[in-house]
Amino acid sequence: MTALLTCAMAFSMMQLFLLGALGPRLVGELGISPTVLGLTTTFGFGTAAVLSPLGGRLVDRVGPRRSTVALLLVAAASLALIGSAPGAGLLLAAVSLGGLPQALANPATNKAVLAAVPPDRRGPVTGMKQSGVQLGAFAAGFPLAVLAGSVGWRGAVWTAAGAAAAAAAWAAVALPPDAPSRRPGLSHPVMFRGTVAWLAGFSLLLGSGIASVNTYLALYGSRSLGLDATAAAALVAVLGVAGIAGRVGWSKAAGGPGRAEVLPAWLAAGAVGAALLLAGAAQLHALVWAAAVAVGVFAVSGNAVSMVLVMKRAVQGRAGMDSALVSAGFFAGFAVGPPLFGVLLEAAGYVPGWLLVAAEFAGACAIAALWALRDRRGKAASA
Repeated sequence: MTALLTCAMAFSMMQLFLLGALGPRLVGELGISPTVLGLTTTFGFGTAAVLSPLGGRLVDRVGPRRSTVALLLVAAASLALIGSAPGAGLLLAAVSLGGLPQALANPATNKAVLAAVPPDRRGPVTGMKQSGVQLGAFAAGFPLAVLAGSVGWRGAVWTAAGAAAAAAAWAAVALPPDAPSRRPGLSHPVMFRGTVAWLAGFSLLLGSGIASVNTYLALYGSRSLGLDATAAAALVAVLGVAGIAGRVGWSKAAGGPGRAEVLPAWLAAGAVGAALLLAGAAQLHALVWAAAVAVGVFAVSGNAVSMVLVMKRAVQGRAGMDSALVSAGFFAGFAVGPPLFGVLLEAAGYVPGWLLVAAEFAGACAIAALWALRDRRGKAASA
């Protein structure tokens, strides 16, 4: 089940990493600007942010098995449409459709973990399945990018679509049956409060910075650092491998008493350093590889730890909705981050853009630190 949930997370956001890794090829063939490339992320994750509360309610009502099969089928359809896009219009429509599996992914997989995994194993399993997102980054940055060199970027995207459809069939036969659907009257209301509100704010700023890196890292390597298209895409693969290791390791660490509460602030602080390394790579090009590793180890891992916190703090029967609300903040950040970066890039260049990313990570660090301090005081007052 862990392998399947990891694959579901990988395909839920595969389009993001493919568009980033294949960005130099798309910009050249479709004639789109870097700003339009950033808008693809805005359309996809803007849709995901809007649909996340509905997705959380749906998962709580129908169960993780049906939801996982649905998200994989829609992901396959979205990828197939991206591979068929003749220009910016259909490309933006296809990535908007891809917002639905993103909205379903965290609620569905978190509910599956809560239903089938003992409490003492939930941290490591959550880290492993969350690392599926970075597995998708690795797949986009290395094997699919290499495949694009021989069969074209469309063939590579269509290959990913076929793999997502196969994963949907796997989920249909491998996941345990869902419980009977909940009656509409038992649905939980949409409420940002307590831990969920703090984590949503943290995720908004964290997602803004991560999305900018994912979208523009390969283009930065290609246009500013002199890397060829395959080497530039390999930056995304390096980020993905580092993210896998970071998500698994930090989520396992978050299972210890009191650790999940303090880790987000420390991870966001490390992410600030990673963004500054990206800015420094404009002068010392080799720094870009260290920066890619640091983004994966620190920034990308922050979202996995926040999911561990959601499951630790979720009210009974509300894990899907709480996961969706925190994810909505993350996806909203993904929607607004790249366009802001794109505007700054065209006006002033990459270095100011990476400094904006550093500021976003610093804001996430401040929110996480304030929440951890308030949470500790609250526990001390009630002791």
